[in-house]
Amino acid sequence: MPSNKIWTLPNLITLFRVLLTPGFVIAYLDQNFFVALILFIIAGFSDALDGFLARVLDQRSEFGSMIDPLADKILLITSFLCLSAQGYISNWLTVLVISRDMIIVGGLSLLKFYGANVEKKISPLWSSKFTTALQLLVVFMVLCRLAFGVNLYFIQAKAEFLTAFFTLISGAIYLRKGMAMFNEIEAK
Repeated sequence: MPSNKIWTLPNLITLFRVLLTPGFVIAYLDQNFFVALILFIIAGFSDALDGFLARVLDQRSEFGSMIDPLADKILLITSFLCLSAQGYISNWLTVLVISRDMIIVGGLSLLKFYGANVEKKISPLWSSKFTTALQLLVVFMVLCRLAFGVNLYFIQAKAEFLTAFFTLISGAIYLRKGMAMFNEIEAK
């Protein structure tokens, strides 16, 4: 059962990940792509580490369950915006990724406003976790290309389409779950 504690080691690591995002943007805008890649990799490892520590140290918290996905979204949305603004990632994919996240966050906020217990009824889906992994992979490939001159465009194009597919699938699953919860609220 999640606790109400905020200042746990996993949560501090998650907050550190949030703070890495401005550093990533500065490095990227300064065209220091190697540093941007390193910061992105550190953020990725910190995501795995905070979840692992929360389980192992039994430090799961309500705050952590909210800030962890938010930290992921902050990094990914910022990365997609930076990379698509300069044509390194397809604009349509960036719009799809951001739209899905905004619809999910907006839907969850509305459900919470209407009194739904979203924490107990909606948990992270395998398709959503896979989608996030694919989104991270696309950004990673682009940063590797920029930092090291490795041409991964052919693989990147396939990864973008696969990412789009799972972004749509996971978005549709969340939308279906959210609509069912709205129907429950309306039936009361």
